[in-house]
Amino acid sequence: MLTAIFRTAILYLLLIAGLRLAGKRQLGELEPIELVLAMLLSDLAAVPMQDFGIPLLHGIVPIITLLALSTLLSYASMRSVRMRRLICGSAAIIIDHGRIMQNAMRRNRLTMDELMEELRSQGITQPRQVKFAVLETGGQLSVLPYPQDSPVTPRQLGIAVPDDVAFPSVVISDGRILTDRLAAAGYDRAWLERAVRQSGAENTRQVFYFSVDGAGQTTCILKEGNA
Repeated sequence: MLTAIFRTAILYLLLIAGLRLAGKRQLGELEPIELVLAMLLSDLAAVPMQDFGIPLLHGIVPIITLLALSTLLSYASMRSVRMRRLICGSAAIIIDHGRIMQNAMRRNRLTMDELMEELRSQGITQPRQVKFAVLETGGQLSVLPYPQDSPVTPRQLGIAVPDDVAFPSVVISDGRILTDRLAAAGYDRAWLERAVRQSGAENTRQVFYFSVDGAGQTTCILKEGNA
């Protein structure tokens, strides 16, 4: 039993470290090469976890090899446009000035139902409302509607809008004070305790979430049962 736990923990930590080194983009938007990597890693890790007759090193070496190869190819694709196109492919224009590019849809095996589903998800009901629609290499459809079919912005209306958007910094998470973020925001613990009491909590342990932005605006959410 201890052997199983030990082998599983090592492989699990190795995969986490490898995926972290591969970059955050890989976790959110898988390119074809990255999808293949994820599938192979899952298979390679599963075998030595279940079969104790296989030396652990025989599972670690292929995983490290794959991660190193993936990192090398990622670096090569960053340095070379030709390599990037070879590995990741190229974006394809699916709609051009309201006209559906049927050949591009066939090449990418995109059906009309899938195209309309993507358009509806972005609030568009007719392809003629779209000036450009691009199928990205990660499989997402980027839609650029005509100006008359786009939401009106204050700039287009000539309305001056104050810049009151500030990035919030979370300083309390589930009752725990994040001292480094508190200091980075320019506040100390005494200020935080006063702000917490003003929000209706007796102490920071009763706070589930507390943030402060660059304009000094705070948001406080108490833990359930303390409201």
